[in-house]
Amino acid sequence: MDVLGWIIVIALFIIGMAGAIYPILPGVVAIYLALFVYGWFFTFEHYNSWFWIIQTIILVVLFVADYAVNAWGVKKLGGSKASIWGSTIGLIVGPFVIPAFGLIIGPFLGAFLGEMFAGSGPSKSAKVGFGSVIGLFSSIVVKIVLQLAMIIIFFIWIF
Repeated sequence: MDVLGWIIVIALFIIGMAGAIYPILPGVVAIYLALFVYGWFFTFEHYNSWFWIIQTIILVVLFVADYAVNAWGVKKLGGSKASIWGSTIGLIVGPFVIPAFGLIIGPFLGAFLGEMFAGSGPSKSAKVGFGSVIGLFSSIVVKIVLQLAMIIIFFIWIF
């Protein structure tokens, strides 16, 4: 049973880290779930209130940062709400429509089309689309760092 517990915990950590790059996967939620799986399979004794406070703060920061950093990239280069929505839709749909490059093209194209819909010209729309890609990459870096912090804190706490 111990082996099964560790397999599930490690699998959830891997899914969580993959979710930092691929937005369809649950990301930070999978890592947070792994903390509970460890407790259910082994023990919750290693965790105290500080552990849960730290992990939950990171979880909330990741949820907020995921949206905020992407929106920042679009707004930084003059994007409208329509381009933010387009970028978000492109981020979700892009990887399915264009499997190899949809993660980059989707947000760019979504922001570009959203900004065109809002009445901007092609030059400004392209600039905003570029901002969405910058926001996407910034968001990925933030997610990777904070999710790794969650995993490292977990291992420090249990050992």
